[in-house]
Amino acid sequence: MFVLSPWLRPPAALLCAVPVLAQPQPPDPDLAERLFRSGERAYAAKAYKEALETWAQLLQAAPRSAYAPEVLLRLARHFVEVEQKPEAAMPYLDRLRAEFIKAPEAPAGLLLRGILLARQARRPSDLKDAMAEFNRVLDFFPRSDACAGARLHLGRAWRDQGHPGQALQFFIDAFRLGGDSRVAPQAMFEAALTLDAMGDLPGCLQMLQRLRTKAPQSSEAAEATWRTALLVKQRLVKPPLRNEGPWPAGRTKWLKTPTLLATAPEGDLLIFQSDLDHVFRLHGNDLTPQGPAAPGTRALLVAPSGALWLLTKAGLLREDATAVLPLGTLGAISGAALDRWGTLWVADAKTPALTLFPAEGPPRTVASPTASALAALPAGGVLIAADGDRKLLFLDADGQPRTIVPYGQGLPAAFRTVTALASDGAGQVAALVDGGDFGEGVVIFGPDGAVLRQATFKALGVSGRITSLALDRSGGLILCDRRNDLLLRLN
Repeated sequence: MFVLSPWLRPPAALLCAVPVLAQPQPPDPDLAERLFRSGERAYAAKAYKEALETWAQLLQAAPRSAYAPEVLLRLARHFVEVEQKPEAAMPYLDRLRAEFIKAPEAPAGLLLRGILLARQARRPSDLKDAMAEFNRVLDFFPRSDACAGARLHLGRAWRDQGHPGQALQFFIDAFRLGGDSRVAPQAMFEAALTLDAMGDLPGCLQMLQRLRTKAPQSSEAAEATWRTALLVKQRLVKPPLRNEGPWPAGRTKWLKTPTLLATAPEGDLLIFQSDLDHVFRLHGNDLTPQGPAAPGTRALLVAPSGALWLLTKAGLLREDATAVLPLGTLGAISGAALDRWGTLWVADAKTPALTLFPAEGPPRTVASPTASALAALPAGGVLIAADGDRKLLFLDADGQPRTIVPYGQGLPAAFRTVTALASDGAGQVAALVDGGDFGEGVVIFGPDGAVLRQATFKALGVSGRITSLALDRSGGLILCDRRNDLLLRLN
């Protein structure tokens, strides 16, 4: 019989320990907290990569811990606010809603998810999913701080869908609940815009003044100051237009055949010079080229982000894109506009319809008279000039007319054609008109189509070939004089 040498026998204590070592280790109850604090420390130091990796480890190691919902919300906010990748935030918000609906972080997560869904909308009818999230905040968490923000965004959605009365009540509730938060001045500003859209200009001006008194340091108060001055000038005082001459003052023969104008969001003027096939930005007295060369440019547009969009013979050339987007069979482009939903509206002189190119998805057509000029409306939709029908049509975001203004309505005489249209952020629209008994001149309309100010070039002493125009932030009109290679300002 073989006997194991005592030198080869394992100690009895080691034999007793083997079963213990083979068993799985119990979970560390403090691991989730340590990972959370470690990620928090890294994030505060702006070591974002380390923080995200640490929090991802927490979600994997302790997916049901008390720290998981806060990590999901923080990760979502990081991708929205820091990396500007809202699509990367949605999986975290989806998980927060599905697995932690009772967590304290749930209302903020639902609110953010609704905001992102609203940003993805390409027309008012696409807002239903976003509105459902905002309503969940109100229904499930009526005492949450997120309720004020939910009401703010519900108000915007109702207004976009054509229900300003319901929108106004949500805005009023939002600024009453908002207290000293950022929501209150935002809601007051939106309430003022809604009152204006409802035709209540005195109520709009009172709300703007209330905003300036309650939140004087907010960005909305600065916007309210500008808007108040513009509305008073354009809608109440309505001073006669006068010719201030070449603009900027004293600059004559300084351009190379300017043909198109547009106003950037911050107020700078963009000028397309056809002899140079290039767009230039005028900031103060400094003129600098912007974007690529674009021979054959037919329309000059500016996105809300400030990016330059040019419609050329080759197609759509975007400053923030790498390729030209072909426009199919549209070969006689007569006008274009970029609406607040990110949809490009294009008119073709040979086509009795408008072609819409959404930010995502295939283009579609909307039945319309042949349009000679277009301008975006700040509330959504566009204004078109239909010379064949001699009408201005204010279209909603789906292309349906909400206001129709015959050429000459509210004027001493009718004009025959519209050469160009321009709009501002407060709802005014300027038209460069010609022909008929009115002759060549300009007309400024309010959001409801009422004539606010008008003048003929003959009365103003303007001579030249005016091809385009733009409204500046003080309510003045900048005219593009192709013949004399300069700009003129009417005020």
